[in-house]
Amino acid sequence: MLSAATSGRLRSVDILRGLACVLMAIDHVRVYSGLPAGGPTAGIFFTRWITHFVAPAFCFLAGTGAYLHGRKLGNPAALTRFLVSRGTLLVVLELTVIRFLWTFNVDYAHYILAGVIWMLGICMILLGVLVRFSPRAVGIFGLIVVFGQQIVGHLAKALPDAVQSTIGWLFQFLYFGGRVSLGSDGPSISVLYSIVPWIGVMAAGYWFGTVFTKEPGERRRLCLRLGLGATVAFLVIGGLLAGRSPVDSDSPPVLFRLLGQQKYPASQLFLLMTLGPLIALVPTAERVTGWLSNAVETIGRVPMFYYLLHILVIHLAAMVVSMARFGRVDPWLFGNHPMNPPPQPDGYQWSLGLLYGVFLVVLPALYLGCRWYAGVRARHPRSWLRFI
Repeated sequence: MLSAATSGRLRSVDILRGLACVLMAIDHVRVYSGLPAGGPTAGIFFTRWITHFVAPAFCFLAGTGAYLHGRKLGNPAALTRFLVSRGTLLVVLELTVIRFLWTFNVDYAHYILAGVIWMLGICMILLGVLVRFSPRAVGIFGLIVVFGQQIVGHLAKALPDAVQSTIGWLFQFLYFGGRVSLGSDGPSISVLYSIVPWIGVMAAGYWFGTVFTKEPGERRRLCLRLGLGATVAFLVIGGLLAGRSPVDSDSPPVLFRLLGQQKYPASQLFLLMTLGPLIALVPTAERVTGWLSNAVETIGRVPMFYYLLHILVIHLAAMVVSMARFGRVDPWLFGNHPMNPPPQPDGYQWSLGLLYGVFLVVLPALYLGCRWYAGVRARHPRSWLRFI
């Protein structure tokens, strides 16, 4: 039985994870709306920007959750087996079920996406090896990967051309991303999330789990120092770089240049911008009460189920919207790559009002689904359901 203090700490992780799930739904409604991932107007820019917190939160808190689960198991070998098993399942889901939910087609020969779930799965498998070391060593490794990530790119470029032509695809998975062809006649994989620096983020999150073993006062002070320190570092360094960057008549405002940090692969400033506020919110997440926080916590307890459900529901909702607007379901909704914009000009793109309206309609349905599944999983804690 978990103590009340432990339950409170775990609740804060679930609330933050649930908040990331809610923000993720905004971005994925935007995907099916046909609106770009950011843009010159403040509404589109911040609709995309607020969702930048999602992937770092998932990856970092996956590491934290792994540490806390390891303490519960009390056996590093058991934790390794759990992480490798769950990570493998996530990779398989990404390349099969999730790919189908995104597109509603089975044309796997032309398009497979190595997205955020693929990345989380690979990083969990790697973390399963790292957990044999001390949390401090894992955390130091994570920080080295995050802040020294460009070394991977420099190493790849320093290789002889013959070597690059042979194993260049490996560095696309590791760092550069992009499309990787599996043979002349085989399918191609679009690598959206590379392994570096995300394995570093998950490893740092694993060390962060040790913070949750501290007394409440010390824990909250540490979270505020780490979180606000990272945020201030981002504002100072990012502000200086944004202010000194060359500008012309087409340049975005300085605030957009500050907040528009590189996500693919995630730069150091991007991770400071997103993880700093996340860590600083931990004390608030521990104390917040009420029906809304309980609903967010419920979602955060079953994030993988939410992920699968939200793509299905949002995709179906986009089909309903298309039918209501045009009297037919737009063929683009069955395309191989829904994150590519729809053909222009065809009038498909939604307004921001419609985007947020659909989001507000689907969110209660997602909550009800998560509440049902959380109850099922709680009644069967030792079944395979614990992996989803």
